[in-house]
Formats: sequence, C-alpha cells, structure tokens
Amino acid sequence: MGEVEEEQGAGHGPLAGFTVGVTAARRADELGALLRRRGAQVVHAPALRTVPLADDSELRAATGEIVDRAPDVVVATTAIGFRGWVEAAEGWGLGEALLERLRGAELLARGPKVKGAVRAAGLTEEWSPSSESMAEVLDRLLEQGVAGRRVAVQLHGEPLAGFVEALRAGGAEVVPVPVYRWLPPADLGPLDRLLEATVARGVDALTFTSAPAAASLLSRAGERGLLDGLLAALGHDVLVACVGPVTAAPLRAHGVETVQPERFRLGPLVQTLCQELPGRAHVLPVAGHRMEIRGHAALVDGELRPVPPAQMALLRALARRPGWVVTRADLLRALPGAGQDEHAVETAMTRLRTALGTPQLIQTVVKRGYRLTLDPDPATEDEHEHAPPSS
Repeated sequence: MGEVEEEQGAGHGPLAGFTVGVTAARRADELGALLRRRGAQVVHAPALRTVPLADDSELRAATGEIVDRAPDVVVATTAIGFRGWVEAAEGWGLGEALLERLRGAELLARGPKVKGAVRAAGLTEEWSPSSESMAEVLDRLLEQGVAGRRVAVQLHGEPLAGFVEALRAGGAEVVPVPVYRWLPPADLGPLDRLLEATVARGVDALTFTSAPAAASLLSRAGERGLLDGLLAALGHDVLVACVGPVTAAPLRAHGVETVQPERFRLGPLVQTLCQELPGRAHVLPVAGHRMEIRGHAALVDGELRPVPPAQMALLRALARRPGWVVTRADLLRALPGAGQDEHAVETAMTRLRTALGTPQLIQTVVKRGYRLTLDPDPATEDEHEHAPPSS
C-alpha cells in the first residue's frame, strides 16, 4: 500500500487510529511528519514527479524568449518556483539577462512567500494581493487593461483556472513560463497500491497539495478500471482534504466533495484533518465503557487499541446495529476471506475481544450470534434479544 510510515509513541493525538494517504511529491516528508506527530499512520504514494528545472527544455525556451524580448508584466506565483527559475537561468548563463528583463517589467507577486523570493533576487514587486489569490491578480490586470501588453506568467503545475485564457481574451500576448513540468511517477507501484487501498476503504483520508496530483490519481484510476470504485469511496467513506480550491478542482469536476483550510498551507491542512476525521468516528457507550471506532483502531475509555483488519470488519458489522444480535452467518459474510466456515467467526471474535482489551464489550448470544453490549433500557431489552436478522 505504498510506503507506510508509523511513528511509535505518537500517543493519542487527534489522528491516532486513522490512516492518511499522502499523494504529494514535494514536501511530502514535511506533511507526513505533521500527520504522524498527531498520531496518524501515513501512507505515502507520490502521484507525480517533476522534471528538474535545469533539465527542462520548455523552461529554457521560455526564458530565452523573455530575454530576447522584454515583457511588460511578469506574474510570479510560487516562491520555490521563482527561485528555481532564477537558479536555472543562472545555470544556462542567462541569469543576469533574465534579472535585467524582470527589473524593467511590472512584477506582480502572488503572496508574501513569493515577495520574499523576489526581493532575495534583488528585485522589487510592484504589487501583491492580500488574499494570495490568482483571481485577484487577474482582476487587477484586466481592470488596468492588457490589450497589446506582453505578460509573462510563471506557471506552477496548477491549471490556474483559465488565467492565461482570460488574459489572451483581453488582448494580451501571454508568455507561459512552465517552472514545473509534471510527469507520472517513475514507479507506479505505490500509487497503484494506494488506489487499491482507497477503494477497499483501507485509508481514512487522502490529502492533495496540487491539482496535478489529483488529476494524476484520477487518471491512473481510469487506466486501471478503478475510477468508479475510487469515486464511490471518496464520496462516502474516505475524506478528501485539499490544500486549496485550485487543488480541489479536478476532484470537484468528478463530483467529489473536499475539505480545505482557510489558509492554503500544510499546517492548516493537517489541522483541518484533526477537526474532521475524529468527527467521523463511530462513538458508542458499550457495557459502561466509551468506545470510539476509528480506521484501524478503537479508543476504549481513551486507550488506543489497534484492531487488525479482519477483526475490524467484525467490529464494524456489530457497530452498524449496536445492541442488536448479529448472526454468525452475517458476520461470516463481513469477514474477509473466511469462506463458509462459521468457526472462523468464533476465532476472529476471540481475537477481537483480545484486541479491545475488554471482553465484556461483546456478548455471545447462544445459538444466535453476537452483539455489542449496550446498556439498554430494561423495557426494550427483549426487543434487542429478538431483533430481526440484519440485512
């Protein structure tokens, strides 16, 4: 299932017991560390890779075009991309010529990090939007008028939601500067395993930090005939967290609902998961205890109890009808790979009780099956004993 990284002693952080998939190629270590620090189990499967800047012929061609003919406006969109562009130009012997052209242009920086990169290069931005929004940059340019102006736009792997098209429609000559060029990962194995795990509900959340990563995952699912299964999982059981609305666009186009932080940063993205995932956990008062069922573990009176996949399948089957008897036949159907042997249910149930550490949470109903031992009102206790069979 990709590379599983689990930090021992993570305590009972807000993400303890949950498995989170990370699709990022860049800054994946940072995001994974933030998640594990809060107790999550992390599965890293990069959905794409980038062409190194100095080796990218498309970027070199765009840089040469700008050096040969000065732009009127330059839009810088990411700090790491802007720095990389300048460094790559220096490696090609075009660094000073590029900086000279940028000094003579109206330089717009999308946010404070980009401003820092611009100033570190010895340049000064003309303007930067307080919202860090490309939409605000576009509004400013169109209000000023772009007809007949030459506008260089540093792309950063995102589709920019029609940004270039809107400028061209306004009469601008646009020079796209493709700082990153995305390609599928060199090794598709981890991505394929993450796809399979998502379809099987083996992860509780997927995170995306770029639109190309989201598009790549969807594309790969289509190639493998898993798109319908993936969309079903993302629509009902697996939380999808995106760093911002542009990143979420490919998923929204397929009808997938996503959650996003107000600030488009990794820290707020993790905080969003910390708020959303625990709220999805199934919490039950069972036999005088509080049990919270998470992705691969249960919290019993605040103590984290890891539960293996087969036993978790039984626990979820019982939790769907808490207090009601679930027959051995129904539990057998829920038990993966059990075949027709009802004895497998008894063995798995013994292991489940051991995993939970409190055997009395699950009651055996002789010749009937099992149930979670809620403390029902005496008036309704007979109803639970004679519950209709589950579907």
